[in-house]
Amino acid sequence: MKKIRLSCKSWFTAGVVICLASCTSTKEPIATTNPEPPIVEEKTQKVEGVDYFLPKIDLNHWKVTLPIGDPTEVSPPEILDYGDSELLQPYMYNDSIEGALVFYAYPGSTTNNTSYSRCELREQMVSGSNSTNWTFEQGGKMKGTLRMSEISKDENDDFHRTIIMQIHGRLSNEQRDLIGEDDNNAPPILKIYWNKGKVRVLRKILKDVAVNDVDILKTDAWTDEGHWFDEVVGFDKFQLEIIAQKDRLEIILNDTETMVFDDIHVEKWGVFENYFKAGNYLTTTEEGSFAKVKYYSLEVTH
Repeated sequence: MKKIRLSCKSWFTAGVVICLASCTSTKEPIATTNPEPPIVEEKTQKVEGVDYFLPKIDLNHWKVTLPIGDPTEVSPPEILDYGDSELLQPYMYNDSIEGALVFYAYPGSTTNNTSYSRCELREQMVSGSNSTNWTFEQGGKMKGTLRMSEISKDENDDFHRTIIMQIHGRLSNEQRDLIGEDDNNAPPILKIYWNKGKVRVLRKILKDVAVNDVDILKTDAWTDEGHWFDEVVGFDKFQLEIIAQKDRLEIILNDTETMVFDDIHVEKWGVFENYFKAGNYLTTTEEGSFAKVKYYSLEVTH
């Protein structure tokens, strides 16, 4: 152990120091070093409407179908006040923390030709009207950022599935009358599913590419062809883009994976009018099932 020894002179000096310290103890201490700056907590960077956020979705050209009523549909301008609507709030409402529009669906009221219910937007090129739609030759793009928030499981402990985007076909009045239909409903050329954490695409193909100009308008002339994206999106936020143009259909996931269809089936589909759909179309009737899909942004251009 190292020892420290003080000489008499050192001891005397120390004593003087002690005395001085004792004699000046009633005065303010003299700072010999710079004081530490006060700790200031940084404010979390939120912003927008002062710590609340809204989805980036213009509803002026969308109507929504709800899982209630016959079913109930709400078009502009009523849909624009969804935040104050007692009718809409249980099914379509803001998550102001995440800045998302929530679509909630469960087995309930259904539309024609299906046993499934939905809380889903339907494009209206002319606000409040279903009569004006677009063809592939005219083209259209839809881009959305979304995520699966919550979804129920089946008896095998597998998640249910729901349709999150569509391109739906529509018969003109002349086509409807030509094949003797009582409405303008045509098949959807494209359905995109959230399916057990992955994105699955179903597109329509002809059973017989030599079908005549009348029978091609009938739903039973078409069947489904399925495709999977590789990426697992799970319950994370992801981006989907659909690009429709003459004789070509493209779907892009997160700007990293692309599916392109540019064959005879897309070419023949040009006979139909179309409209975009987005939201939550739950494909189960199992008791107690449900899903909540959150959309952060949704944009359509033509």
